[in-house]
Amino acid sequence: MGREVAESCVDAVVIEMVSAFCQKFYSAEPELAARRIEAIGYQVGHQLVERYTMDCPRFTDHLEAIKFICKEFWSELFKKQIDNLKTNHRGTFVLQDNMFRWIARISPNPLQENSTESSTPNNDNQAAQTTSMHLYFPCGIIRGALTSLGIPCAVSADISNRPACSFVVRIKA
Repeated sequence: MGREVAESCVDAVVIEMVSAFCQKFYSAEPELAARRIEAIGYQVGHQLVERYTMDCPRFTDHLEAIKFICKEFWSELFKKQIDNLKTNHRGTFVLQDNMFRWIARISPNPLQENSTESSTPNNDNQAAQTTSMHLYFPCGIIRGALTSLGIPCAVSADISNRPACSFVVRIKA
């Protein structure tokens, strides 16, 4: 049996990492904070996929590698598979997790929970930006894993149906 870490510990580390980069290290430069968080995720994904594919043969095509990410890799990270995989068969894949753990517990508007005021566009924008900062890390994990498997790509996330999260993977030609 391999070494494991409690889910709550991983959740806390991710929350604190995003908080530190956004509020302490790069508070005036959110774009730089996002790049740093994604780069850390990239390293994590790269190292994890190396560990998880050590005894596996190389994948023959993109779809096979993406299926590995959706099933085995995601199961190792989140104890569940990706809920839905879609592709246009031209290098774009959409991986959907209907209850993405790392954003499920983030309040859509933390200011509104503690006050009787209605939400304002500024508060909603701040809440959306905070949530999106938490998605750079898993996007980096996916990109790092796929790059390590020989598939250079760009990964973005869509959270229009919270707590569901869709990761859009675009393979670079």
